[in-house]
Amino acid sequence: MKKEKSEGLMTFPSQSGRLCSVRCFDRHGGLSHGAFSSLNVGQLVGDDQLSVEKNRHQVKTIMGADTLLFAKQVHGDTIYCLENALTGDVEIEETDVLITNITGVALMIQQADCQAVLLFDPVQEVIAAVHCGWRGSVQDILQGTILKMQERYGCVAEDLKVVISPSLGPCCGEFIHYKKELPAHFQQFMVRENYFDFWQISRFQLAHAGVNEKNIYTVGTCTCCNDDYFSYRRAGREGNGSTGRNCSLILLSNV
Repeated sequence: MKKEKSEGLMTFPSQSGRLCSVRCFDRHGGLSHGAFSSLNVGQLVGDDQLSVEKNRHQVKTIMGADTLLFAKQVHGDTIYCLENALTGDVEIEETDVLITNITGVALMIQQADCQAVLLFDPVQEVIAAVHCGWRGSVQDILQGTILKMQERYGCVAEDLKVVISPSLGPCCGEFIHYKKELPAHFQQFMVRENYFDFWQISRFQLAHAGVNEKNIYTVGTCTCCNDDYFSYRRAGREGNGSTGRNCSLILLSNV
């Protein structure tokens, strides 16, 4: 894996010479204003739609992608597999996992404290992008994603390279009603009363699904306490909860 910290870029070569690129964008460098300043990619948060479209075009250009595939994320466990090349950007209804082996298509996750978990199989040349909030963790959406990659594309979990994006950290991961919301075994990841380390929960679930722990990279930036990122929790604490969405993308290319 190669990481260029100045640009937030991580690259992974495949066995045949293709390249997987991963970027986790912060909130800067876009065209939106106010609470959505400036690189907001969320269309359903109250931002100007033209600004959002321009922001999405900008991240696509930075990625060097031909097209974007993204979804109306609903904190569910539905998985969409793209089997054919796109002629334009496409949004999938009510989906939280995107998988493809098609080159030139950037898979985009929108987030404001939730994790984007980005997976790459360098052997079968398959990429996946997962929107993983606490509800996704409860549903073990990561294991479901890996099982789908195995069933549909013949992937082997031990081959996978995984990036966990900037997201809610253990410093801010407060769950007052955790006894109702979270399974009991999550309590081993409680770092202090009512606070949970969901980065470690994801690492645990990935390892349980067969991913080699040395192949899991956690960015380790908390979106809630870092003003460089949109944060739903911070926006709720400081105002009316109105905020934009960060984005994380993964792309398979022939270069």
